Amino acid sequence: MTEKLTKDTLFKPVNSKAFTKAEVTKRVAEEIARNEADTRNAKTLRLRAARLEMEARQAKEASAAGAVKKAKRPASKV
Repeated sequence: MTEKLTKDTLFKPVNSKAFTKAEVTKRVAEEIARNEADTRNAKTLRLRAARLEMEARQAKEASAAGAVKKAKRPASKV
């Protein structure tokens, strides 16, 4: 114990209750936001994969069925 005993070395500073509650609230809010972002990103990836699969399936079906014919437009009256 070569340190000189002073009020700074002898006693640990105590955080106020308001400061501690603010830290807890901040931490919980950040965790909730992070969880929501992770959920949103997972859903986006899942939907993107499903869309790409659907588009690939439709392109395969369209090429197997032959050329896609355009619908005839009725003649306009002039």
